[in-house]
Amino acid sequence: MRTALALAVIASLAAPAAAQDRMPPIPPERLTEAQKKAVAEFEAARRAPLSGPFIPLLRSPEVLSRARAMGDYLRFTSVLPPRLSEFVILITARQWTQQYEWDVHAPFARRGGLPDETIAAVAEGRRPERLAADEAVIYDFCDELHRLRSVSDPTYARAVAAFGEQGVIDILGISGYYTMLAMVLNTTRAPLPAGHAAPLAPFPR
Repeated sequence: MRTALALAVIASLAAPAAAQDRMPPIPPERLTEAQKKAVAEFEAARRAPLSGPFIPLLRSPEVLSRARAMGDYLRFTSVLPPRLSEFVILITARQWTQQYEWDVHAPFARRGGLPDETIAAVAEGRRPERLAADEAVIYDFCDELHRLRSVSDPTYARAVAAFGEQGVIDILGISGYYTMLAMVLNTTRAPLPAGHAAPLAPFPR
C-alpha cells in the first residue's frame, strides 16, 4: 500500500507542467463584484477578453488591475521601440521557458523588426551572431541581469549611454514584469491557446 502511494506521488511530480491548468477561467456566475469590476476595466483598456496570465491573476483582482496598468505602459509607451521591448520580453520568456509568453510575443517581435535569426538564437539559448548596436546593449544587459542577478559597471554604463536612465529603468521594468507573469503562468500551468504547440525546448544548461 505504502509503495503504491509513493509511486503515485513520484508519478505526479514527474508529470509535465502542462498536464493541468491549476487556475482555469472562473465561471461568470462565480465572480465577485471586485472581480467583475477588474474584468470590465481590463476589457475596456485592452479591448480584448481576459486571457493568459490575467486569468489566474483574477483570483486577486487588485493585483490584476495594477499589473495590467503597468503592462500597458511597459508594452506600449516605454521609451524603447517595439523591436527592443519585445526583445527584452523574449529574453525573459526564454529564461523561464515560458511557452505562452513566447508564443504571444515572438510574432510581435517580428512585426517590430527583430530579425528571425535573432529570435531563433534566443529560443535556442545562445547569443545571436548579428545584433544591431542597440540590440547588443539590450542582450548583454538582460543576459547579465538574469544570470548574475545584477549588472556590471561597463554593461550598465553602455545601457545608460544608449537609452538614458529612464531607458534602463524601463528595461528593468519589462524584465521584472514579464518575470512575474512567467512565474504566474508556470506556477498555475496556464495552457497555450488551443491548437498551439509549445515553441520552446527545455532551457539549455
